[in-house]
Amino acid sequence: MKELVEILAKALVDHSDQVLVAQSETDKTVHLQLTVAPEDMGKVIGKQGKIANAIRTLVKAAAVKDGRRVHMDIDQ
Repeated sequence: MKELVEILAKALVDHSDQVLVAQSETDKTVHLQLTVAPEDMGKVIGKQGKIANAIRTLVKAAAVKDGRRVHMDIDQ
């Protein structure tokens, strides 16, 4: 899941070298922390959060396949 978020975010931003994804896990939950450059924040979030929600939907679909839950935060 970490790789999926990283690939999607790097495709959206101008400064792909500043994209970082941190992952922490418990039994059934995965927490992902996406960090991008401040000027790329709008590109990752999108109007009314549509792009961020689409990324979350894709990651949740991948998590369901593994029988897990996922939580994703976006920071600059």
